[in-house]
Amino acid sequence: MALGRYNRVDNNNNKSSSFCSTVTIVIFMGLCLVGIWMITSSWVVPVQNGDDPAEEKKNQLKDQVETVIVDSNDRDNKPQFEDKPNDLRKDGPEKNLDVSLAKDKGKANLAAEENQEKTEEAKWDKSEKDNQQFNSVGGEKNVYNSENLGGQGSENNNEKPHSIKDDKKSGSDYAEKKGDESTSRTYGDKVDKNDDKVSDKRSADQVKKKSSHEDSPKGDKVFDKSFVDQVKKSSNEVFPKGDKVDKNNDNGFDKSSDSQVKKSSNEDAPKGDKVFDKSFDDQVKKRSNEVFPKGDKVDKNNDNVFDKSSDSQVKKSSNEVFPSVAQSELLNETMIQNGSFTTQAAESNKEKNAESSSNSSSKDYSWKLCNSTAGPDFIPCLDNCEAVRNLPTNIHYEHRERHCPEVPPTCLVPLPEGYKFPIEWPKSRDKIWYKNVPHSKLVEFKGGQNWLKITGDYLTFPGGGTQFRRGALHYIDFIQKAVPDIAWGKRSRVILDVGCGVASFGGYLFERNVLAMSLAPKDEHEAQVQFALERGIPAVSAVMGTKRLPYPGTVFDIIHCARCRVPWHIEGGKLLLELNRLLRPGGFFLWSATPVYQLKAQDVEIWKAMIEQTKAMCWELVNKTSKEPINKVAIATFRKPTSNECYEQRSQQEPPLCPESDDPNAAWNVPLQTCMHKVPLDPSERGSKWPEEWPARLEKSPYWLLSSQVGVYGKAAPEDLAADNEHWKQVVTKSYMQGMGINWSSVRNVMDMKAVYGGFAAALKDMNLWVMNVIPVDSPDTLPIIYERGLFGIYHDWCESFSTYPRSYDLLHADHIFSRVKKRCNFVAVVAEVDRILRPGGKLIARDDVETITELENMVRSMHWEVRLSYSKDKEGLLCVQKSMWRPTEVETLTYAIA
Repeated sequence: MALGRYNRVDNNNNKSSSFCSTVTIVIFMGLCLVGIWMITSSWVVPVQNGDDPAEEKKNQLKDQVETVIVDSNDRDNKPQFEDKPNDLRKDGPEKNLDVSLAKDKGKANLAAEENQEKTEEAKWDKSEKDNQQFNSVGGEKNVYNSENLGGQGSENNNEKPHSIKDDKKSGSDYAEKKGDESTSRTYGDKVDKNDDKVSDKRSADQVKKKSSHEDSPKGDKVFDKSFVDQVKKSSNEVFPKGDKVDKNNDNGFDKSSDSQVKKSSNEDAPKGDKVFDKSFDDQVKKRSNEVFPKGDKVDKNNDNVFDKSSDSQVKKSSNEVFPSVAQSELLNETMIQNGSFTTQAAESNKEKNAESSSNSSSKDYSWKLCNSTAGPDFIPCLDNCEAVRNLPTNIHYEHRERHCPEVPPTCLVPLPEGYKFPIEWPKSRDKIWYKNVPHSKLVEFKGGQNWLKITGDYLTFPGGGTQFRRGALHYIDFIQKAVPDIAWGKRSRVILDVGCGVASFGGYLFERNVLAMSLAPKDEHEAQVQFALERGIPAVSAVMGTKRLPYPGTVFDIIHCARCRVPWHIEGGKLLLELNRLLRPGGFFLWSATPVYQLKAQDVEIWKAMIEQTKAMCWELVNKTSKEPINKVAIATFRKPTSNECYEQRSQQEPPLCPESDDPNAAWNVPLQTCMHKVPLDPSERGSKWPEEWPARLEKSPYWLLSSQVGVYGKAAPEDLAADNEHWKQVVTKSYMQGMGINWSSVRNVMDMKAVYGGFAAALKDMNLWVMNVIPVDSPDTLPIIYERGLFGIYHDWCESFSTYPRSYDLLHADHIFSRVKKRCNFVAVVAEVDRILRPGGKLIARDDVETITELENMVRSMHWEVRLSYSKDKEGLLCVQKSMWRPTEVETLTYAIA
């Protein structure tokens, strides 16, 4: 008699017919259950084009796999694992994933299993049909798309990938959750034709992982070493160059998902077990240059090789390492990550907001040579011939002002024929290579004034300027004797030289510890600013026309004009009022033009007009010298008032005082104003006192920088400045001077593209060089602090070209500027501008996030620059590269730059 499935059978009654019946029934039922179980198995064997290790793993483990049923149509069933609303990313998909685990509970479940069997067969048929259709056009369809159970297949391919929670479960629970999540991803209609290799491996591994968590003892690794080795070996095969991945795809090796697997394995495994061995991380670091091979095209919403959020997780766990090369490539294909991690929400939003307008982080850059009328001297914003032709008038020198093209150029400026590496300072002050600046017009035009001469292969500068034909040093000392309060290099440290010519005045002021910001327009005095920069003297191309100069108010100790040909006296003294804005209260205006010492009718008339204008502006005529015996010129010195008493006592309020709403520091593309700003009287307000003497002013915090003010880095402003100063001292001393391989004796012209407080320039104060401190227009306005410290700088928008000639600088320093620029500018155009202003042999030091550094390194490599140093740590990167002589052969004609 049959006593039931698990009742004992009397072994002594061997001849009993009931015993045989019982055995027969038990065997039959067991075979039926096994057959049903095999048919309704939740996983589907992917189509293989050849032998795949993953197939063998699946076959070996099929007896251990537990049936997974996903019913997306039955939303009333309570899921065993449920996503919490707070766990979802803000920019991620919002959908419920109902998951239940069906186990063998007897005959009561047979009906459900039969329905599931039909569902699986229908989906398998659809997958086969899709696969055949895809193969007919020469591709392989990722069969993993058909494994999304419960209707999560191609019908729902417009949905974004769903993700698991960041919960810490037991080993068995997590295995069930991870296995279910892995089989419920949707890839969309468009799938990379190489993805099937990755998905096959991952599918097999997830089956193994699921089974091992259920049946294997604790301590087993989630990923065995052979799997990691396979990933490493196949990274170059899985991701060939040039492949595109749909930006909605969830990739095979998602960073966040991978991180969770690692966390789970650390929980389940005994101490000491590692998911990935150390050699894996070492190989990733060694192959950093192979992560983005040239030619790969990546969606503009890409996450990068070392994603910020993932990198922060690396720091949190000693067992977590950077993803492999294969994982890095695939992760880079999409902004959507497979993980609803609350710890990553803020970072993901930050990354989304920081997306660049350039989508070329890992592509093959095709550089061309700029074809313009200016040729090797092309300045995009000053050589826009089309814009100049359309100007209604040029009476106020509008044609010499900036007119930037709507689309910044991405081509490279050619080199002059026979270009050589520049002569080093201080020899360069007296001579430069003629072929570097092959212009002879100025030699002919100013030959009688001893500006410059052609001597063999060189251009030499025997005198320096019209007003100091016998040399600038005697002229500088003559000024000091005439006005002792000037005190070169102590009280007077930063000056503006208007109409500088070839900037010999500023060049020789270095011997008196004075910095001169020299400016002159790009006009018929061919390349005068270029001569200055080639000599190693700071200068910019600018004109006093209709707009304010790009400097803050009340920052220059002295403004100098030696026969600068600027009509100061016309139109109510509008141009002189601009100098009044720039000059410190108590600062001097030095004027040595012909109206000061010549008696010609025109000169006498101009002198009279200048006296009237300066008197109305309350400027005091401190001294008017007679002709000095050597250079035969005289100098008039005016001083700006230090109080508002004179302004209030004027009988006529002409020129008027500026309204309170007019900001004297607003200078970027601001029209000139015919008004004067009041002198600050509050002791805590900038301009109420003269700065400390040099060099004390460099280290001491400005008196007007208050502890109640918050600095750029979040500390009280004085502490912020001091911390920044010490930081750059350490960086320059311990890193830049020793670890870059830079010959600093060959470095003269330096630019800090985002200077903040000028700490980088301050750290180089004992070097024989000068630093142009640039404050981007979208950064905190700290340029007044830089001037207060005895340094100088300029405002600029890096979406446009800088007002300088090509090949102007020996070294560019870019501290976290490129990642900011990418938010609103064409990054390729910015890098082309860097190439334009940097000399061949010049260095670029860039510090930024790893994503930006990687993209930058790819671009400069494509321009054949030499990478001197590439280093990254804790999601920050450091890059030092050297520009080469290479120029492309293909030409791009810039129609707006053709005269």
